[in-house]
Amino acid sequence: MIDLRRLHTLRMVHQQGTVTAAAEALHLTPSAVSHHMRELARELRVPLLEPQGRGVRLTPAGHLLISHADALLARWEEAQAELESFRAGMTGPLRIAGFTTAISGVIAPAAGRLRHSHPDLLVRVRECDTAESMDLLMAGEVDLAVVEPVEGGPHRDDARFEQSPLLEEPYFLLVPAGHPLARAVSVRLEDAAAEDWIVADPGACDHAQRVRALCAAAGFSPRIVHSAAQWPAIWSLVGNGLGVSLIPRLAEGPAGQAVVRVPVSSENMPTRRILTCVRRGSRRNPLVDLGIRTLEEAVRDHQTTDDCPRSA
Repeated sequence: MIDLRRLHTLRMVHQQGTVTAAAEALHLTPSAVSHHMRELARELRVPLLEPQGRGVRLTPAGHLLISHADALLARWEEAQAELESFRAGMTGPLRIAGFTTAISGVIAPAAGRLRHSHPDLLVRVRECDTAESMDLLMAGEVDLAVVEPVEGGPHRDDARFEQSPLLEEPYFLLVPAGHPLARAVSVRLEDAAAEDWIVADPGACDHAQRVRALCAAAGFSPRIVHSAAQWPAIWSLVGNGLGVSLIPRLAEGPAGQAVVRVPVSSENMPTRRILTCVRRGSRRNPLVDLGIRTLEEAVRDHQTTDDCPRSA
């Protein structure tokens, strides 16, 4: 019989490319990972790894095994989920990861709701970008992630995960309070083609790339003059008349800034898709299911109370 922990370790070695990186992701020592790989190869009587530069790669037999690993591990997640339904406690922990604006707009309200409705349930929240969330899911460090589709991220049909739509949020043009566009009911992106633009630093998220892509679709290249790592800094730069920005609905800035959020007209309204993501097979876990349903409730509440935000 195959030890599923060793099968999971093989998948992490394949994903990370080195034994050392896999060990770090799994919170094991490299020697422990190497031992698991040797034992798995011995049990199956075929070599699974071979050197490649400073790393390792799967042998043909290793690739064959990995092709079945996702299904095997998903079935194990399903079994664990069904066993969890027999446990009455609902004490957790339920570990949720997400990017910054998802935490402030959705995850934190959902966690607060769970604290009230299930006071014995331990909920742990972790802020990180989508790529790290996926790694944490794979390593078993979190149970549920709120993610956004990003370049280089997993595809929607990635066999390792179950991804479900949570929210499709519009973008708003953030302008200084005294700006001519601040009085508009809605604007087109091309109305801001001549403006100086402010974006999030490329090292912080993909906001700059997204602004460029959306503006290109509107027929112009934005003149990006300033960048900042955090939304409050963008709010301040805009509020002091240094340019405009394109922000998702969930993004928030400090109170008292002289800025206005103007809806982008529906004919070319840019949106950001946000998903829930879990390990395949774990969706039936009662805790995971409760977490997703509570996130969906938080989204509905947010949309009800903030249908058309204008100022911030």
